[in-house]
Amino acid sequence: MKKDKIERICITYPPFENNEGYPLMSLNGQFQWLRNPSYFYPILPAYAATLLKNNGYNVFFLDTIARNMDTIDWFSELDEIKPQLIFFEARTPTINYTWDTIETIKKKYDGIYVVLAGDHVTSLPEESLIKSKADFIITGGNYEISLLSIVKHLNHGNKLAKGIYYRNDKNGTGNIKNTGKFSLDYPLDSLPFIDRNLTNWKIYSKKNEYFKKYPGTFIMSGRGSIYNIYNSNSSSILFNNAMLRSPINVVDEIEYLNKRYGIKEIIDGTICFPTNEWLSLFCATMRERKLNKKVYIDCYMYLNILSFEDFKMMKKSGFKTIIFNLPTINNHMIEKIGIDKNNVEQMVESIKLAKRAGLFIDMMVKLGYPNETEEDIIRTFNIVKNLMLNGYVNSMNVSLFVPYPNTRLFNYCKENDLLKTENWFDFDMRKSVVKLNFDEEKLYKYIEYFYNLSFNPLYLFHKITAIRDIYDIRHHINSFKNILSYYFK
Repeated sequence: MKKDKIERICITYPPFENNEGYPLMSLNGQFQWLRNPSYFYPILPAYAATLLKNNGYNVFFLDTIARNMDTIDWFSELDEIKPQLIFFEARTPTINYTWDTIETIKKKYDGIYVVLAGDHVTSLPEESLIKSKADFIITGGNYEISLLSIVKHLNHGNKLAKGIYYRNDKNGTGNIKNTGKFSLDYPLDSLPFIDRNLTNWKIYSKKNEYFKKYPGTFIMSGRGSIYNIYNSNSSSILFNNAMLRSPINVVDEIEYLNKRYGIKEIIDGTICFPTNEWLSLFCATMRERKLNKKVYIDCYMYLNILSFEDFKMMKKSGFKTIIFNLPTINNHMIEKIGIDKNNVEQMVESIKLAKRAGLFIDMMVKLGYPNETEEDIIRTFNIVKNLMLNGYVNSMNVSLFVPYPNTRLFNYCKENDLLKTENWFDFDMRKSVVKLNFDEEKLYKYIEYFYNLSFNPLYLFHKITAIRDIYDIRHHINSFKNILSYYFK
């Protein structure tokens, strides 16, 4: 029997019901269960939803995480939507949940198609076709182009885009085929701005500890990074080369968001915010349109990339917070991560320069790297302590290091028999999956030592003296709640 054309598409997440808390991606780029929810806007799925809608399809954006939906509520909405195709973004720690959900969906909704995308299935595309009844796997980070390609293929027989895996038979049980290596070469400026109403942007603004001003939202100036360092997180899997929007296009979106929705703060989710001439033009345009007086900009930046003059330029152009990831102090691991020319002193100096320029500094620290010793952790602690107690860091987050499949450090761990498990359930930061040189319980104690710095009177003094407005006070309160949530896990 011939299937109807695909017209109703649901972009969603399966419900993750777990007493450990809320399943969230944090600013450190890793998945974890948090007691205090702070929702990270799913930018890539939002782009996919927008492009499909603009091409005439009936799209439903159903984020069970941000809406705190249970399984009964979710299936109740699906029954009303009657989707013909469901799209899931899959993460390593939740991939098993996703496979189980697909099994249920296939039984409940006859003839429905299921498409998976994300860092995990990009690394291991065939695994999900073997272990679930998914129909298509999208590899790479251009979800919108690939998903539109799949829908047009099903409806009209169009050629599939590169980087898509599928089964080569009508019953969905035959040999796995693919369209070759994914290619990230699509001009990003040609994509429409995300349809914020379609993707329920307000949900992510109301419950988000990272925003100082409200309402806030997320954008993405580029995909991938020209700097081939810190290749240990999920983003390095999705983007195998750098793709940038033009700085004018990004400023156009910021201006649109400010005028249309009254947005006052924006977090840019790019792995590393664009630099050099791109950054200069972006900053000049922000000042020219006086958006630097209306919108806070927060972004990720690698250490040792920018000069003091760069940081001052960013401060004058509306930037509020720079998010730095402090890598391991272990010299052996620094080489494996790819920081060949950097050293600890230069990393610390980069943070100090940004702070002296007047920027807020959020620092992300991970512990439990392979071959990391207690002495390495103590050295890291002393560096962080010095920065915090001297007023160079406004907030700090520390977490367990988890290597995701096919990242440089995951492959290193696997080659050197340093992985404790490849059970993906265990990759959610509740415990270390890397063999350590010391007792694992000590690792949790060290994490507690780091968080204890947040209660040091000298650190609190610097936080208070750094307050400039009511927004800073509110952000400090939210940060304090997040720290407390760690102690009550």
